[in-house]
Amino acid sequence: MQGSSPFNPSQEPPPTTDIPLQPMQQSAEGDPWDYAELCLEQTAAAIHESRAATPTELNEAISKARECHVDDKPADLLEILARTQGHEEEHIGEVIVELGDKIAATLNTSPQIMPFGGKLIAPSAFYESFDRIHKIARILLSPVVFAEDTDAIGTASINPVASTILADEIRTAVFKRFGIRPFLTVSRIDYENWSFLTRKHFEL
Repeated sequence: MQGSSPFNPSQEPPPTTDIPLQPMQQSAEGDPWDYAELCLEQTAAAIHESRAATPTELNEAISKARECHVDDKPADLLEILARTQGHEEEHIGEVIVELGDKIAATLNTSPQIMPFGGKLIAPSAFYESFDRIHKIARILLSPVVFAEDTDAIGTASINPVASTILADEIRTAVFKRFGIRPFLTVSRIDYENWSFLTRKHFEL
């Protein structure tokens, strides 16, 4: 990741409507932090496509996110971008929701906000059974908000790209182990619930 080149806004962004499975399958046995870079690049492309930030703001936010990742610290580009844009603390939450709206609009299916996400109990048994999923969820800052056995599983974040990537990885992991394809729900949660859940699920 350290050698990755900065996002170049002058170039045509890669497609963001379809999260590619092949790169994730290739990194399935590799470094879980590869998912951080995958999410960062796809989120940056969606921000660029939706014109949610200036090229200068976006490049600065990307650099800050990569610095965190190099230090093994999870960081979401939306939160970093909201602060990079200079918004006051009391407005960070609403700005992040607006950024999430714009990113969601670039996806094939636009995840909706789950208003009660912070009240759901952490699926400890699921995390214990799928330790690697827990590590990736922590890196992407996208908690698994419910897991009804392995038939119905939901993940949520302020960043719909992060949750979509995690959902695809969960689908692959469950199918590989049990030969079933679970119903995956991808949702968005507001900044306050997200902050609470990431601390609760990942001890951040």
